[in-house]
Amino acid sequence: MTDERQPRGRIVPTGRLSRLSRFGKLAGGIAGGAMAEGVRRLASGERPRMNDLLLTPGNAFRLADQLSHLRGAAMKLGQMISMDAGDILPPEFTQVLARLRDQAHHMTDRQLNAVLTAEWGVEWRQRLSGFQGTPLAAASIGQVHRGRLLDGREIAIKIQYPGIARSIDADVDNVATLLWVTGLLPRELEIAPLLAEAKRQLHEEANYLREAWMMERYSELVGNDPAYLVPKPIAVLTTQRILAMDYIEGGPIEDVVAAPQDTRDAMAKAMVQLVLRELFEWGIMQTDPNFANYRWQQATGKLVLLDFGAAREVPSGTVEGYRALLMAAIDGDRDAVRTAAVEAGFLGGAAAAKHRDVVDQMIDVILAELAKPGPFDFSERSFLRILREQAMILAGDRATWHLPPTDTLFVQRKISGTALLAAKFQAKADIHSMIAAYRDDKMPDLTGAMPTT
Repeated sequence: MTDERQPRGRIVPTGRLSRLSRFGKLAGGIAGGAMAEGVRRLASGERPRMNDLLLTPGNAFRLADQLSHLRGAAMKLGQMISMDAGDILPPEFTQVLARLRDQAHHMTDRQLNAVLTAEWGVEWRQRLSGFQGTPLAAASIGQVHRGRLLDGREIAIKIQYPGIARSIDADVDNVATLLWVTGLLPRELEIAPLLAEAKRQLHEEANYLREAWMMERYSELVGNDPAYLVPKPIAVLTTQRILAMDYIEGGPIEDVVAAPQDTRDAMAKAMVQLVLRELFEWGIMQTDPNFANYRWQQATGKLVLLDFGAAREVPSGTVEGYRALLMAAIDGDRDAVRTAAVEAGFLGGAAAAKHRDVVDQMIDVILAELAKPGPFDFSERSFLRILREQAMILAGDRATWHLPPTDTLFVQRKISGTALLAAKFQAKADIHSMIAAYRDDKMPDLTGAMPTT
């Protein structure tokens, strides 16, 4: 492997003031964009709402560009918005924000060398027989390079951006402020517990020693299952800010879209089955469904699983809440679904009581989709428009706003992201039988102490 130099990168802002300045410029740019859009619409005789002025493609571009420059928690939260709110935000807005799921700016040569020197020593190159300077991928917390060990083995090396870990708390608070300014986050909603949990998880993701441990644990859980491949970490080269692992060949998961129908269906089944095993068998779930965290080996048909920084244990109460909800859903029992949704924290009791007719209509829409004969068609998403319209009725009653438990939100992110990817495949799967197999408690007694530093 040649020791290639990477093309010129974009420096990562590391200081508190430099990052705060970026957020200030972003807020000003969004406000200016809203003002310009308002003038344009008023001139054409419209009476636009403030949210319509803020949620424009121009402001989405400003948000995506600046968050990708900042990287770290700021970019990570932007990725979450683009995936989790994809069926709520205007299409033009989510299309621009989707850029955050694809590629971040990478570090400059100087910053890259500084991190490698700090973690591996001044003579770090002597620990490898090859290092590819151009990153294979650049994401929110770090970037990935290809390398070769002295024994000739090919490896992947994830290198954390400088200053990312210490900027997490401030970045989360600043992004939350931006969401309030843009109207994406209602000011009346109490989100302090969610922000605290987001900070905790992002600190965990910035701890590559923890991720290496999770990768090992996940590999043991997957075992010899022929549907999946999980890389193994290389302990001697792994530090708090560098994670070295086996290099596994594979193409973008989006390549599955062009595969035959049976292949697309098989991949969707493998992904759904993985979520069910995480939830009901292992009690450990990788909760970040970013498409870049999956690769596809066309020759073997295997799903390559990457990035275990967001892997977390799922509390037994959350597991049982999902079990009750899913079993009621495949049984077609509306009352049981409503009860399970409230008990699991998906739905606030006040909203369920005050808006029971709307809630029941939403449940009926979902049950009707599940009751259709044959495998579930993930590509059929027209019912989401109906659910969105009904959800807006609930959202309009600020007195009954409700935030689900954080563990439920993280699990739901994985479920929703998996469904989104299966929809992209235009795949079908018999989810009824897959879910029904977990009607009884099959959770194992997991052992092993997770490192905290």
